[in-house]
Amino acid sequence: MITTDRVSAFDRVLGTIPFKGQILTQIAKFWFNKTEKIVPNHILSYPDPQVLIAKKAKTLPVEIIVRGYLTGSLWREYAQGINGQYGFILPKNLKKDQPFDRPLVTPTTKAAYGVHDEPISREKIISGLVDARIYDKAVEYSLALFNLGQTWAKRRGLILVDTKYEFGLVNGELVLVDEVHTPDSSRYWTADEYDARFASGDDQKMLDKENIRQWLLERGFSGEGTPPILTDSIRVFLAEQYIELFRLLTNQQFEPETGKAADRITTNLRRAGYIT
Repeated sequence: MITTDRVSAFDRVLGTIPFKGQILTQIAKFWFNKTEKIVPNHILSYPDPQVLIAKKAKTLPVEIIVRGYLTGSLWREYAQGINGQYGFILPKNLKKDQPFDRPLVTPTTKAAYGVHDEPISREKIISGLVDARIYDKAVEYSLALFNLGQTWAKRRGLILVDTKYEFGLVNGELVLVDEVHTPDSSRYWTADEYDARFASGDDQKMLDKENIRQWLLERGFSGEGTPPILTDSIRVFLAEQYIELFRLLTNQQFEPETGKAADRITTNLRRAGYIT
């Protein structure tokens, strides 16, 4: 699996973010290593800063999203009066960015490229998409991962707000696949500013992909029509947020790889014996 610098939002590819592929791969590596004792994963090796070698899995046709706060797409739906789409009803009069008493599981369909993922309930999932035993095990794994992620993030001055997990079957075993707790699949806020911003109703300080979604929404794009062209300033800004998140999560300085990525990847794959 090669992670490129391309960025997408609302199921549309928008352009590139400098060093995004390397940052995501290295953050995923950090989390796969940290969580491998509680949830099995598909990783075999990392021959290049943008490449992971993985076991081939039969992926589940749903994504499991765990949320600790009412924000993002769930808030946008709630604010429009949409409720119950995940098989439970949220209480009335909740506020944007309000924490839940316990993490909520809000699964979605795993749609084909260019088609929006849709909310789905457990009942619909186990009625034909995924065996109930397998799905419930995936949810159990997801909640364990989220708990570990929130605990570590808090230690590092961050809040892991919500995240997406994907699972697959390898020789009958359920394993974590794709990525884990990266700024593309997860939402992170800075912890020291949360209370003041929540009290004032201001947006939280984000270190994740939501920055690009908000930039698009401010320009009237939410998935339909032609997206605005990414400016250099938003591309650099998002790269800076990702690099800062890498530093905070791993307690390491990010060291960017320069030069032509394709040549470096080919050389490293050949050196590791994966290609000739």
